[in-house]
Amino acid sequence: MTSDPSIEIDPDHPALTQDIIGQDAAVADAAQALTGDHLHHAWLFSGPRGIGKATLAWRMAHAILTRPEDTGAGLFGDAMPAVDPMAPPMDSPVLRRMMLGGEARFFHLTRSVDEKTGRLRAQITVDDVRKLKSFFGLSAADGGWRVVLVDAADDMNISAANAILKLLEEPPARAVLILLAHSPAKLLPTIRSRCRVLRMLPLGADDMARALRQNGIEAATDDPRLTELAGGSVGTALSLLQQNGMGLFQDMIDLISTMPRLARHKAVAMADKLGARGQEAQLDLFFMLLDVILTRLARTGAMGAPPPGTSQDEAAMLMRLAPHPAAARRWADLAQEIGNRATHARAVNLDPAALILDTLWKMQGAARPS
Repeated sequence: MTSDPSIEIDPDHPALTQDIIGQDAAVADAAQALTGDHLHHAWLFSGPRGIGKATLAWRMAHAILTRPEDTGAGLFGDAMPAVDPMAPPMDSPVLRRMMLGGEARFFHLTRSVDEKTGRLRAQITVDDVRKLKSFFGLSAADGGWRVVLVDAADDMNISAANAILKLLEEPPARAVLILLAHSPAKLLPTIRSRCRVLRMLPLGADDMARALRQNGIEAATDDPRLTELAGGSVGTALSLLQQNGMGLFQDMIDLISTMPRLARHKAVAMADKLGARGQEAQLDLFFMLLDVILTRLARTGAMGAPPPGTSQDEAAMLMRLAPHPAAARRWADLAQEIGNRATHARAVNLDPAALILDTLWKMQGAARPS
């Protein structure tokens, strides 16, 4: 399998990120495993989106595929390799083939495109996992190590998860599976138990600023809510900044502040705008921010005060809609219900505008005094 050298690689590809900021412990653990006598066959990189899991996974996969022949003294031989395995050269031909899908010993398992709609499927299906059978069959003839990167394991439906579990239980020889999980609690316990777990943590404010500078953003914003809304995820922070997420957040706060007498015309306008074709990224941002708002409502009710970094109008809304612990439980239950419904709705291609309106009506009901 070869890749066309004329094809351009996405400059934002995680494998091209220069530094993995704020994850020194995880990087050190991965590097130590690569230079040890035995490399575990299954890894689970866990943590929020956009904190460096994918970058570390691609680097680990590249290091495995470019290892020298065994010398009997560990994965990389008698001594550390001349090049740091966690900092591969960006002009590596193996890395380029991996990114372009042309490396026969590497399989990137992710959501596939639905041929009928031309859109990415909402989940990784069992048919996607079944492709690994031919991958292992073909790549075995080449010898050496094989690597499968599952990005993200959270996206697997139950049939796909069971198929991956079978691979974890009976792994092919000289094969490593790396699973990324944004919410590892959603995975089958048997999958988690068969993996070596590498936990990665949200970035603090200083590391967030460093990571944003690495992405060419010197002065991200004067809004102190950015780090908290992003949940310590530089990927989410970039999405918020590049897609006017802070403006969308304020629009959502303004709309929710009208509850329990929801401003219907504003709700319909927001649903029509975000549900339009080509607005998938804004739709994803809406549900991400909605989860943040619901979490902040539950937290306010439980603690009796709004979280730090809230603006005056948001704080007033939080205190009014979540004045006590009973309201906190109501909002926490609704957050789970809405999250599950949104996942299901995308799996069956429910109309996005209808999904947004239904979600807002449910919130309206929860906002009514009990």
